[in-house]
Amino acid sequence: MSTPDPSQLRISDQDRFRVEEILRQAAGEGRITLDELDQRIDATHQAKTYGDLVPITMDLPASSGQLPANVQRSATPVPIIPSESHLAILSGLDRRGVWTPPVAMTINCFMGGTTLDYRDAVFATREVVVTINAFMGGGTVIVGPNQNVVVEGTGIMGGYTGPSGLVHPQLTADSPTIRVKGVAIWGGVSVERKQLRGQRPRWLGGGR
Repeated sequence: MSTPDPSQLRISDQDRFRVEEILRQAAGEGRITLDELDQRIDATHQAKTYGDLVPITMDLPASSGQLPANVQRSATPVPIIPSESHLAILSGLDRRGVWTPPVAMTINCFMGGTTLDYRDAVFATREVVVTINAFMGGGTVIVGPNQNVVVEGTGIMGGYTGPSGLVHPQLTADSPTIRVKGVAIWGGVSVERKQLRGQRPRWLGGGR
């Protein structure tokens, strides 16, 4: 009986998640563009065998040229940003696309607002904390299906809501956690769970 060719074996969802992690880290480092990121992730979702996955990361440092199941992460780890503080007065703060969330982030909104979209974020730590204090203002936190979120905010004639149930969570043991805190006075903060671009669940983050 002949030995089966490993490159022709069927891949699992976890294999796809590993490749997506490599691609997102490469995008965060500027090695590929956001358009290339979308194209390669689409190719990852269409892949059926290990042989299909190899070309997707062949030109990236995180790929050693081996089959994805044996890939050793050799890329430089995502740098940890300890903290950030922002003030939005009659203005707003937006974070979207590929970015690295700090371990602790505080945003004070006075008649202003903020939108934090974590779906394409590359996490350097397993858990991050975002504190949104809203006075006659508000905030929106967007997470993906594979990200855990905990809402602990306090509302005074305002409130914290979510995460919305429009998209079912698809959490794993490696899912990063986003902890939302703060005080909302005559304002509100909502947490929404949405699909990623292309309406397909994708693995996010490179946390430890």
